[in-house]
Amino acid sequence: MATNGRRQLVEDDEDIIDVDDSSLMNNQANYAWEEEYKRSWDVLQEDEHGSLAGVVNSLQQAAKRKRLLRDTDPIQRGIIRHLFIIIDLSKAMQEKDLRPSRLSLTFTYLEAFIAEFFDQNPISQIGLVGTKDGLAEKLTELSGNPTEHIRALKLKKFQETGGEPSLQNALEMARSSLVHVPAHGSREILVIMGSLTTTDPGNIHDTITQLTQDNIRASVIALAAEVQVLKVLTMQTKGTFGVAMNEGHYRDLLFEVIPPTAVTTTKSASNLVQMGFPSRSNDSAATLCACHGKLTLGGYICPRCNAKLCDIPTECDICTLTLVSSPLLARSYHHLFPVENFIEVAWKDAAATSQCFSCQKLFLNPHKISPQLQSTTDAGRYQCKLCEQTFCADCDVFIHDVLHNCPGCLSQPRRKTGSALNPGAGSSRT
Repeated sequence: MATNGRRQLVEDDEDIIDVDDSSLMNNQANYAWEEEYKRSWDVLQEDEHGSLAGVVNSLQQAAKRKRLLRDTDPIQRGIIRHLFIIIDLSKAMQEKDLRPSRLSLTFTYLEAFIAEFFDQNPISQIGLVGTKDGLAEKLTELSGNPTEHIRALKLKKFQETGGEPSLQNALEMARSSLVHVPAHGSREILVIMGSLTTTDPGNIHDTITQLTQDNIRASVIALAAEVQVLKVLTMQTKGTFGVAMNEGHYRDLLFEVIPPTAVTTTKSASNLVQMGFPSRSNDSAATLCACHGKLTLGGYICPRCNAKLCDIPTECDICTLTLVSSPLLARSYHHLFPVENFIEVAWKDAAATSQCFSCQKLFLNPHKISPQLQSTTDAGRYQCKLCEQTFCADCDVFIHDVLHNCPGCLSQPRRKTGSALNPGAGSSRT
Protein backbone atom coordinates (compact mmCIF):
# COMPACT_ATOMS: atom_id res chain seq x y z
CA MET A 1 0.00 0.00 0.00
CA ALA A 2 1.11 3.57 -0.66
CA THR A 3 1.07 6.13 2.14
CA ASN A 4 2.30 9.77 2.32
CA GLY A 5 3.24 9.91 -1.31
CA ARG A 6 5.21 6.65 -1.25
CA ARG A 7 4.39 3.48 -3.09
CA GLN A 8 5.81 -0.03 -2.80
CA LEU A 9 6.66 -2.12 -5.83
CA VAL A 10 6.80 -5.86 -5.09
CA GLU A 11 8.82 -8.09 -7.37
CA ASP A 12 8.58 -11.88 -6.99
CA ASP A 13 7.20 -11.39 -3.44
CA GLU A 14 10.74 -10.94 -2.16
CA ASP A 15 12.29 -7.63 -3.18
CA ILE A 16 10.50 -4.52 -1.98
CA ILE A 17 11.45 -1.20 -3.52
CA ASP A 18 10.25 2.11 -2.09
CA VAL A 19 9.89 4.93 -4.60
CA ASP A 20 9.19 8.49 -3.46
CA ASP A 21 6.75 9.98 -5.94
CA SER A 22 5.69 13.02 -3.90
CA SER A 23 7.87 15.24 -6.08
CA LEU A 24 6.16 13.86 -9.17
CA MET A 25 2.73 14.49 -7.69
CA ASN A 26 3.61 18.09 -6.88
CA ASN A 27 5.21 18.77 -10.24
CA GLN A 28 2.91 20.86 -12.39
CA ALA A 29 4.83 20.36 -15.67
CA ASN A 30 3.76 16.77 -16.25
CA TYR A 31 3.46 14.98 -19.54
CA ALA A 32 0.28 15.51 -21.50
CA TRP A 33 -0.99 12.01 -20.77
CA GLU A 34 -0.39 12.48 -17.03
CA GLU A 35 -2.35 15.68 -16.69
CA GLU A 36 -5.95 15.82 -15.60
CA TYR A 37 -8.57 16.42 -18.23
CA LYS A 38 -9.26 20.05 -19.06
CA ARG A 39 -12.80 21.40 -19.24
CA SER A 40 -12.14 23.43 -22.36
CA TRP A 41 -15.85 23.92 -22.94
CA ASP A 42 -16.10 26.06 -19.81
CA VAL A 43 -14.55 29.03 -21.66
CA LEU A 44 -17.49 29.10 -24.05
CA GLN A 45 -20.20 31.34 -22.68
CA GLU A 46 -23.33 32.35 -24.54
CA ASP A 47 -24.27 35.98 -25.08
CA GLU A 48 -27.69 37.43 -24.33
CA HIS A 49 -29.04 35.98 -27.60
CA GLY A 50 -27.77 32.47 -26.82
CA SER A 51 -25.06 32.64 -29.50
CA LEU A 52 -21.47 31.38 -29.29
CA ALA A 53 -20.29 33.32 -32.35
CA GLY A 54 -18.59 36.04 -30.33
CA VAL A 55 -16.50 33.65 -28.23
CA VAL A 56 -15.57 31.48 -31.22
CA ASN A 57 -14.54 34.57 -33.19
CA SER A 58 -12.40 35.74 -30.28
CA LEU A 59 -10.63 32.39 -30.07
CA GLN A 60 -9.94 32.47 -33.80
CA GLN A 61 -8.48 35.97 -33.57
CA ALA A 62 -6.25 34.93 -30.68
CA ALA A 63 -4.90 32.05 -32.76
CA LYS A 64 -4.20 34.37 -35.68
CA ARG A 65 -2.28 36.85 -33.55
CA LYS A 66 0.09 34.31 -31.96
CA ARG A 67 2.70 35.82 -34.25
CA LEU A 68 2.85 38.90 -32.01
CA LEU A 69 5.34 37.09 -29.81
CA ARG A 70 7.96 37.80 -32.46
CA ASP A 71 10.64 40.38 -31.92
CA THR A 72 10.06 43.38 -34.19
CA ASP A 73 13.04 45.49 -33.14
CA PRO A 74 15.04 46.82 -36.13
CA ILE A 75 18.27 44.87 -35.56
CA GLN A 76 20.95 43.62 -37.89
CA ARG A 77 19.86 40.43 -39.63
CA GLY A 78 21.36 38.28 -42.34
CA ILE A 79 19.05 38.48 -45.34
CA ILE A 80 21.28 36.35 -47.59
CA ARG A 81 20.72 32.89 -46.17
CA HIS A 82 21.92 29.42 -47.15
CA LEU A 83 19.84 26.68 -45.53
CA PHE A 84 20.17 22.91 -45.76
CA ILE A 85 17.16 20.85 -44.60
CA ILE A 86 18.03 17.35 -43.35
CA ILE A 87 15.02 15.02 -43.56
CA ASP A 88 14.83 11.75 -41.65
CA LEU A 89 13.72 9.04 -44.09
CA SER A 90 14.11 6.09 -41.71
CA LYS A 91 11.43 3.58 -40.73
CA ALA A 92 10.55 5.74 -37.71
CA MET A 93 8.94 8.25 -40.07
CA GLN A 94 6.18 5.74 -40.83
CA GLU A 95 4.69 6.18 -37.37
CA LYS A 96 1.15 7.54 -37.44
CA ASP A 97 1.15 9.63 -34.26
CA LEU A 98 1.08 12.60 -36.67
CA ARG A 99 -1.68 12.14 -39.24
CA PRO A 100 -1.60 10.70 -41.83
CA SER A 101 2.02 9.78 -40.99
CA ARG A 102 5.16 11.57 -39.90
CA LEU A 103 6.69 11.32 -43.38
CA SER A 104 3.59 12.38 -45.32
CA LEU A 105 2.92 15.33 -43.02
CA THR A 106 6.59 16.39 -43.19
CA PHE A 107 6.59 16.52 -46.99
CA THR A 108 3.28 18.40 -47.02
CA TYR A 109 4.56 20.99 -44.57
CA LEU A 110 7.92 21.29 -46.34
CA GLU A 111 6.26 22.15 -49.64
CA ALA A 112 4.41 25.02 -47.97
CA PHE A 113 7.55 25.96 -46.02
CA ILE A 114 9.71 26.24 -49.14
CA ALA A 115 7.18 28.43 -50.92
CA GLU A 116 6.82 30.71 -47.88
CA PHE A 117 10.58 30.75 -47.23
CA PHE A 118 11.40 32.10 -50.69
CA ASP A 119 8.54 34.57 -50.48
CA GLN A 120 9.99 36.02 -47.27
CA ASN A 121 13.67 35.46 -48.19
CA PRO A 122 13.83 35.97 -51.97
CA ILE A 123 17.65 36.19 -52.20
CA SER A 124 18.32 33.09 -50.11
CA GLN A 125 18.99 29.48 -51.12
CA ILE A 126 17.87 26.06 -49.87
CA GLY A 127 19.29 22.55 -50.24
CA LEU A 128 17.75 19.19 -49.26
CA VAL A 129 19.46 16.16 -47.70
CA GLY A 130 17.80 12.84 -46.83
CA THR A 131 19.13 10.13 -44.54
CA LYS A 132 18.18 6.46 -44.12
CA ASP A 133 19.90 3.06 -43.86
CA GLY A 134 22.89 4.73 -42.19
CA LEU A 135 23.59 6.83 -45.29
CA ALA A 136 22.95 10.40 -46.43
CA GLU A 137 21.69 11.44 -49.86
CA LYS A 138 21.69 14.94 -51.29
CA LEU A 139 18.26 15.48 -52.84
CA THR A 140 18.95 18.98 -54.20
CA GLU A 141 21.90 21.34 -54.27
CA LEU A 142 21.75 24.87 -52.85
CA SER A 143 19.39 26.75 -55.15
CA GLY A 144 17.02 29.69 -55.15
CA ASN A 145 14.45 27.91 -57.31
CA PRO A 146 11.55 26.64 -55.15
CA THR A 147 10.12 24.57 -58.02
CA GLU A 148 13.22 22.38 -58.08
CA HIS A 149 12.99 21.59 -54.37
CA ILE A 150 9.25 20.92 -54.41
CA ARG A 151 9.70 18.59 -57.39
CA ALA A 152 12.37 16.64 -55.50
CA LEU A 153 10.07 16.32 -52.48
CA LYS A 154 7.22 14.97 -54.58
CA LEU A 155 9.51 12.38 -56.17
CA LYS A 156 10.77 11.25 -52.76
CA LYS A 157 7.36 11.26 -51.09
CA PHE A 158 6.27 7.86 -52.36
CA GLN A 159 9.62 6.08 -52.05
CA GLU A 160 10.18 3.53 -49.33
CA THR A 161 11.77 4.40 -46.03
CA GLY A 162 13.98 2.05 -44.08
CA GLY A 163 16.73 1.45 -41.59
CA GLU A 164 18.16 4.00 -39.21
CA PRO A 165 19.21 7.58 -40.01
CA SER A 166 22.80 8.76 -39.87
CA LEU A 167 22.88 12.22 -38.37
CA GLN A 168 26.66 12.54 -38.68
CA ASN A 169 26.72 11.65 -42.39
CA ALA A 170 23.90 14.11 -43.11
CA LEU A 171 25.58 16.92 -41.16
CA GLU A 172 28.91 16.29 -42.90
CA MET A 173 27.23 16.36 -46.31
CA ALA A 174 25.52 19.66 -45.55
CA ARG A 175 28.69 21.12 -44.02
CA SER A 176 30.77 20.23 -47.09
CA SER A 177 28.50 22.45 -49.19
CA LEU A 178 28.08 25.27 -46.68
CA VAL A 179 31.80 25.83 -46.06
CA HIS A 180 32.10 27.21 -49.59
CA VAL A 181 29.36 29.79 -49.00
CA PRO A 182 30.67 33.41 -48.99
CA ALA A 183 31.21 34.99 -45.59
CA HIS A 184 28.42 37.56 -46.09
CA GLY A 185 25.78 34.80 -46.23
CA SER A 186 24.48 32.90 -43.23
CA ARG A 187 25.06 29.15 -42.97
CA GLU A 188 22.16 27.21 -41.47
CA ILE A 189 21.00 23.61 -41.09
CA LEU A 190 17.50 22.47 -40.14
CA VAL A 191 17.19 18.84 -38.97
CA ILE A 192 13.78 17.14 -38.98
CA MET A 193 14.27 13.98 -36.91
CA GLY A 194 11.71 11.29 -36.25
CA SER A 195 14.03 8.58 -34.94
CA LEU A 196 15.37 8.25 -31.41
CA THR A 197 18.62 6.67 -32.64
CA THR A 198 21.31 7.45 -35.18
CA THR A 199 23.89 5.21 -36.86
CA ASP A 200 27.13 7.15 -37.24
CA PRO A 201 30.54 6.05 -38.57
CA GLY A 202 32.51 8.14 -36.06
CA ASN A 203 32.29 10.51 -33.13
CA ILE A 204 29.42 12.91 -33.83
CA HIS A 205 30.75 15.38 -31.28
CA ASP A 206 33.71 16.00 -33.59
CA THR A 207 31.25 16.96 -36.31
CA ILE A 208 29.41 19.30 -33.93
CA THR A 209 32.70 20.97 -33.03
CA GLN A 210 33.50 21.42 -36.72
CA LEU A 211 30.09 23.00 -37.35
CA THR A 212 30.74 25.48 -34.55
CA GLN A 213 34.14 26.40 -36.00
CA ASP A 214 32.59 26.93 -39.44
CA ASN A 215 29.88 29.25 -38.00
CA ILE A 216 27.07 26.92 -39.10
CA ARG A 217 23.88 27.27 -37.08
CA ALA A 218 21.91 24.04 -36.64
CA SER A 219 18.28 23.84 -35.51
CA VAL A 220 16.32 20.67 -34.80
CA ILE A 221 12.65 19.70 -34.86
CA ALA A 222 12.16 16.33 -33.14
CA LEU A 223 8.99 14.40 -33.92
CA ALA A 224 9.34 11.75 -31.20
CA ALA A 225 11.03 13.04 -28.05
CA GLU A 226 13.96 15.09 -26.85
CA VAL A 227 17.28 13.42 -27.66
CA GLN A 228 20.42 14.56 -25.85
CA VAL A 229 22.71 14.62 -28.87
CA LEU A 230 20.22 16.78 -30.78
CA LYS A 231 19.94 19.18 -27.85
CA VAL A 232 23.75 19.42 -27.62
CA LEU A 233 23.91 20.11 -31.37
CA THR A 234 21.59 23.09 -31.11
CA MET A 235 23.17 24.46 -27.94
CA GLN A 236 26.72 24.46 -29.27
CA THR A 237 25.77 25.91 -32.67
CA LYS A 238 23.34 28.47 -31.15
CA GLY A 239 20.33 27.01 -32.91
CA THR A 240 16.81 26.25 -31.74
CA PHE A 241 15.34 22.96 -30.54
CA GLY A 242 11.72 21.90 -30.34
CA VAL A 243 9.63 18.75 -30.00
CA ALA A 244 6.42 18.66 -32.03
CA MET A 245 3.47 17.90 -29.74
CA ASN A 246 0.84 17.78 -32.49
CA GLU A 247 0.30 18.70 -36.13
CA GLY A 248 -0.34 22.39 -35.44
CA HIS A 249 2.67 22.72 -33.14
CA TYR A 250 4.84 20.99 -35.76
CA ARG A 251 3.86 23.59 -38.36
CA ASP A 252 4.55 26.43 -35.93
CA LEU A 253 8.02 25.11 -35.14
CA LEU A 254 8.81 24.72 -38.83
CA PHE A 255 7.63 28.17 -39.86
CA GLU A 256 9.55 29.84 -37.02
CA VAL A 257 12.68 29.18 -39.09
CA ILE A 258 11.50 31.48 -41.91
CA PRO A 259 12.38 34.89 -40.35
CA PRO A 260 16.16 35.47 -40.45
CA THR A 261 17.96 35.46 -37.14
CA ALA A 262 20.07 38.27 -35.75
CA VAL A 263 23.68 38.44 -36.89
CA THR A 264 26.07 37.04 -34.30
CA THR A 265 28.87 39.09 -32.80
CA THR A 266 31.48 37.14 -34.75
CA LYS A 267 29.96 38.38 -38.00
CA SER A 268 28.92 41.86 -36.94
CA ALA A 269 31.63 43.62 -38.98
CA SER A 270 29.98 45.51 -41.85
CA ASN A 271 31.27 44.85 -45.35
CA LEU A 272 30.15 45.59 -48.88
CA VAL A 273 28.80 42.77 -51.03
CA GLN A 274 29.33 43.00 -54.76
CA MET A 275 26.21 41.99 -56.69
CA GLY A 276 25.21 41.84 -60.31
CA PHE A 277 21.81 42.45 -61.86
CA PRO A 278 21.57 40.13 -64.89
CA SER A 279 19.44 40.75 -67.94
CA ARG A 280 16.84 38.31 -69.20
CA SER A 281 17.80 36.21 -72.23
CA ASN A 282 15.15 35.40 -74.83
CA ASP A 283 17.18 33.65 -77.51
CA SER A 284 15.32 32.01 -80.36
CA ALA A 285 17.78 29.08 -80.34
CA ALA A 286 18.69 26.92 -77.35
CA THR A 287 22.10 27.56 -75.80
CA LEU A 288 24.12 25.90 -73.01
CA CYS A 289 23.71 27.20 -69.48
CA ALA A 290 26.75 27.51 -67.23
CA CYS A 291 25.01 26.06 -64.15
CA HIS A 292 23.75 22.71 -65.50
CA GLY A 293 25.43 22.39 -68.90
CA LYS A 294 22.07 21.85 -70.61
CA LEU A 295 20.47 23.41 -73.67
CA THR A 296 17.81 25.90 -72.58
CA LEU A 297 15.88 28.67 -74.30
CA GLY A 298 15.50 31.19 -71.48
CA GLY A 299 17.89 32.30 -68.78
CA TYR A 300 19.85 35.21 -67.33
CA ILE A 301 23.07 36.75 -68.64
CA CYS A 302 25.78 37.57 -66.09
CA PRO A 303 26.79 41.24 -66.48
CA ARG A 304 30.46 40.47 -65.73
CA CYS A 305 31.33 37.39 -67.81
CA ASN A 306 28.22 37.07 -70.04
CA ALA A 307 27.64 33.51 -68.87
CA LYS A 308 24.11 32.18 -69.10
CA LEU A 309 22.36 30.86 -65.96
CA CYS A 310 18.93 29.34 -65.48
CA ASP A 311 17.63 31.05 -62.35
CA ILE A 312 18.35 33.85 -59.91
CA PRO A 313 19.26 34.47 -57.14
CA THR A 314 22.42 32.44 -57.55
CA GLU A 315 26.17 32.70 -57.77
CA CYS A 316 27.72 32.73 -61.23
CA ASP A 317 29.57 29.45 -61.82
CA ILE A 318 32.17 31.24 -63.97
CA CYS A 319 33.07 34.47 -62.14
CA THR A 320 31.41 33.74 -58.71
CA LEU A 321 29.46 37.03 -58.83
CA THR A 322 26.27 37.06 -56.73
CA LEU A 323 23.35 37.59 -59.11
CA VAL A 324 20.02 39.01 -57.91
CA SER A 325 17.23 41.20 -59.22
CA SER A 326 16.33 44.57 -57.75
CA PRO A 327 12.73 43.56 -56.81
CA LEU A 328 14.02 40.54 -54.88
CA LEU A 329 16.58 42.68 -53.09
CA ALA A 330 13.98 45.28 -52.13
CA ARG A 331 11.58 42.65 -50.78
CA SER A 332 14.26 41.36 -48.40
CA TYR A 333 14.48 44.62 -46.46
CA HIS A 334 11.22 44.14 -44.59
CA HIS A 335 13.13 41.89 -42.17
CA LEU A 336 15.42 44.80 -41.29
CA PHE A 337 12.55 47.22 -40.64
CA PRO A 338 9.52 45.12 -39.61
CA VAL A 339 6.15 46.68 -38.95
CA GLU A 340 5.72 47.19 -35.22
CA ASN A 341 3.19 45.03 -33.44
CA PHE A 342 -0.24 46.61 -33.17
CA ILE A 343 -1.68 47.12 -29.72
CA GLU A 344 -5.02 45.62 -28.73
CA VAL A 345 -7.85 48.08 -28.12
CA ALA A 346 -9.85 47.42 -24.95
CA TRP A 347 -13.63 47.34 -24.89
CA LYS A 348 -13.77 50.61 -22.92
CA ASP A 349 -12.01 52.42 -25.80
CA ALA A 350 -13.70 50.48 -28.62
CA ALA A 351 -16.46 53.03 -29.20
CA ALA A 352 -13.96 55.48 -30.73
CA THR A 353 -13.77 53.48 -34.00
CA SER A 354 -16.57 51.80 -35.91
CA GLN A 355 -14.77 50.20 -38.88
CA CYS A 356 -11.40 48.86 -40.02
CA PHE A 357 -9.19 51.48 -41.67
CA SER A 358 -7.99 49.01 -44.31
CA CYS A 359 -10.94 46.84 -45.39
CA GLN A 360 -13.72 49.08 -44.01
CA LYS A 361 -15.24 46.14 -42.15
CA LEU A 362 -17.66 47.20 -39.42
CA PHE A 363 -16.63 46.38 -35.86
CA LEU A 364 -18.95 45.02 -33.19
CA ASN A 365 -20.80 47.73 -31.33
CA PRO A 366 -19.55 47.64 -27.71
CA HIS A 367 -22.91 48.92 -26.47
CA LYS A 368 -24.60 45.79 -27.80
CA ILE A 369 -22.17 43.38 -26.11
CA SER A 370 -22.98 42.28 -22.58
CA PRO A 371 -20.35 42.88 -19.84
CA GLN A 372 -20.19 39.14 -19.24
CA LEU A 373 -19.25 38.48 -22.87
CA GLN A 374 -16.80 41.39 -22.90
CA SER A 375 -14.93 39.80 -20.00
CA THR A 376 -14.26 36.64 -22.04
CA THR A 377 -13.62 38.15 -25.50
CA ASP A 378 -11.58 40.97 -26.98
CA ALA A 379 -12.86 43.89 -29.00
CA GLY A 380 -11.29 42.73 -32.26
CA ARG A 381 -9.59 46.09 -32.81
CA TYR A 382 -5.83 46.57 -33.16
CA GLN A 383 -4.16 49.97 -33.40
CA CYS A 384 -0.87 51.04 -34.98
CA LYS A 385 1.36 52.89 -32.52
CA LEU A 386 2.62 55.37 -35.15
CA CYS A 387 -0.42 56.43 -37.17
CA GLU A 388 -3.02 55.41 -34.52
CA GLN A 389 -5.28 53.85 -37.15
CA THR A 390 -7.35 50.83 -36.13
CA PHE A 391 -7.48 47.51 -38.00
CA CYS A 392 -9.35 44.22 -37.72
CA ALA A 393 -7.61 40.93 -36.91
CA ASP A 394 -7.49 39.75 -40.53
CA CYS A 395 -5.91 42.97 -41.74
CA ASP A 396 -3.50 42.92 -38.81
CA VAL A 397 -2.23 39.48 -39.84
CA PHE A 398 -2.12 40.45 -43.53
CA ILE A 399 -0.12 43.62 -42.83
CA HIS A 400 2.52 41.84 -40.75
CA ASP A 401 2.81 38.60 -42.71
CA VAL A 402 2.24 39.64 -46.33
CA LEU A 403 2.18 43.40 -46.90
CA HIS A 404 4.95 44.37 -44.43
CA ASN A 405 3.76 47.99 -44.63
CA CYS A 406 1.15 49.81 -42.57
CA PRO A 407 -1.52 51.40 -44.82
CA GLY A 408 -2.17 54.07 -42.22
CA CYS A 409 1.49 55.10 -42.11
CA LEU A 410 1.75 55.07 -45.91
CA SER A 411 -1.27 57.37 -46.20
CA GLN A 412 0.48 60.04 -44.17
CA PRO A 413 2.98 62.52 -45.69
CA ARG A 414 6.64 61.61 -45.37
CA ARG A 415 8.54 63.03 -42.45
CA LYS A 416 11.74 65.03 -42.65
CA THR A 417 13.86 62.26 -41.09
CA GLY A 418 13.09 58.90 -42.57
CA SER A 419 9.58 58.07 -43.74
CA ALA A 420 6.29 57.13 -42.17
CA LEU A 421 7.06 53.57 -43.18
CA ASN A 422 10.44 53.39 -41.41
CA PRO A 423 10.70 56.30 -38.96
CA GLY A 424 13.86 54.89 -37.39
CA ALA A 425 15.62 54.00 -40.61
CA GLY A 426 18.20 56.72 -40.19
CA SER A 427 19.62 55.28 -36.98
CA SER A 428 19.35 51.52 -37.60
CA ARG A 429 22.08 49.20 -38.69
CA THR A 430 21.58 47.28 -41.88
